[in-house]
Amino acid sequence: MKCPYCGTRDARVIDSRELNGGESIRRRRECLACGRRFTTYERVEPVWLMVIKRDGRREPFDVAKLREGLRLALKKRPVSPDAMDRIVATVERELHSLGTSEVPSTLIGEIVLRELKQLDEVAYIRFASVYRRFADLEDLRREMEALGWRPQPDTVNRQAS
Repeated sequence: MKCPYCGTRDARVIDSRELNGGESIRRRRECLACGRRFTTYERVEPVWLMVIKRDGRREPFDVAKLREGLRLALKKRPVSPDAMDRIVATVERELHSLGTSEVPSTLIGEIVLRELKQLDEVAYIRFASVYRRFADLEDLRREMEALGWRPQPDTVNRQAS
């Protein structure tokens, strides 16, 4: 590590502490040439993920875009912001655990759907309607039935009238 005061590359570590639950390390160092002390920080550099879109285009993975999609699906639903943060963290963790620099957008969508299905069925349907590109009410009905929804008898009678 280069000393910021004299430029010498010889320094010794005096103290090390983990920060952010082990996400980074703070090191206190002392220059062996001039004796001055300075602090450095170490963290793992994240792998930049590229998302392969359905049409073959590639674009950088954008957490803000993921959050916006979740925000729209969860709008006016009784779900805490922490729950949305957990979904974002789960998606990021699963994508990084793949050990690849490119992921298909369909994989991201399926992870989000899996998490929303456990969290809130209305948000799940909202997200699925955009992600799976529902063409009509029949697509919606099939997805709702997959969740275990069955039409009530009085609902069927009203539709027949």
